[in-house]
Amino acid sequence: MTEQRFKRIFVIVVDSLGVGAAEDAADYGDAGADTLGHISQKMGRFEIPNLQRLGMANLHSLKQVAPVEQPLGWYTKMNERSRGKDTMTGHWEFMGLKTEKPFITFTETGFPPELIEELERRTGHKVIGNKSASGTEILDELAEEEIATGHMIVYTSADSVLQICGNEETFDLAELYRCCEIARELTMRDEWKVGRVIARPYLGRKKGEFKRTSNRHDYAVPPFGKTVLDALKEQGLDVISIGKIQDIFSGCGITEAYHSNSSVHGMEQTIQQAAKDFTGLCFVNLVDFDALWGHRRDPIGYGKELERFDEKLGELLPLLQEEDLLIITADHGNDPTYTGTDHTREKVPFLAYSRSFKEGGLLPETDTFGAVGATVAENFGIEMPKGAIGESLLGKMR
Repeated sequence: MTEQRFKRIFVIVVDSLGVGAAEDAADYGDAGADTLGHISQKMGRFEIPNLQRLGMANLHSLKQVAPVEQPLGWYTKMNERSRGKDTMTGHWEFMGLKTEKPFITFTETGFPPELIEELERRTGHKVIGNKSASGTEILDELAEEEIATGHMIVYTSADSVLQICGNEETFDLAELYRCCEIARELTMRDEWKVGRVIARPYLGRKKGEFKRTSNRHDYAVPPFGKTVLDALKEQGLDVISIGKIQDIFSGCGITEAYHSNSSVHGMEQTIQQAAKDFTGLCFVNLVDFDALWGHRRDPIGYGKELERFDEKLGELLPLLQEEDLLIITADHGNDPTYTGTDHTREKVPFLAYSRSFKEGGLLPETDTFGAVGATVAENFGIEMPKGAIGESLLGKMR
């Protein structure tokens, strides 16, 4: 292990920002997917000057954004070794866990009658919906009925999720959370095991006026083994989570957690942390790219969200000190120009920046997302948990 080089490491996950089809993309029906490349092709103007300076356009060819002669950061592409292409497998692999069995999806069929019957019995609410749907569309379709009857909207998506909607004024937020906790217990059975149960609270009384609120809560399956986060926490280091990191890891290995209302808010929270003194990791997920734009197949919205991220990145960079390391990455792809509404199996970026770097450039492509956690672990002199995957890139960044 090396002597500690950085006091603080910031890992920012731009949720779903894939940079081209993975080698095995065809096995997942995703041949030709390219989230960032196809967004660039759809945008009229695409201004991401801070990502450009770090080397994003050197890493991946973009229509409007030129490579720079001397990038400030080190960069490469990472391949996922786990089976699957969802949020949890991607994030868990960052921190060393390889998922062998993908989580179950119910996109085509809805949830089994046996599960729905048990959920109705345990919660006391009749289930309506039970299909794959957009969160906004299902509210326009069924929320008025839910408000009038006390029934409960249950739906899924292309992800391994069971989602429950509840109007904060008529269904009650506490009741929604109670029902989700019951659903989480039921869906721990192998035949029904989804990665996450998500509470989806909303406000409004009639079609066209419904709006989801920021009181969303995810109930995730706990990691199946120790992660780099656990190892950091056990050594007394700070592990600060922003966004849905706390939910993805079920709180395991986290010392301080902040919920975000949006990706912009998440960056504002990261900027606030950069102004504080801590020793360890600040781990950030920015979900709007995936939830608002990728799944809804809106490349222009996605591109504009990236521009907003870049603006906030421009506020963060001057706050970083010599002893800070910033890593920007993604957990999977979600090509907004692709067929369907599912995630896409893609390579993801690894962009690293520190004021202490003497140069920047291309790093060897990795065969696992675990390079992120391994780099963090080596920096702090932490032994990787037993069975964890990933090799550090720390020594390759000068």
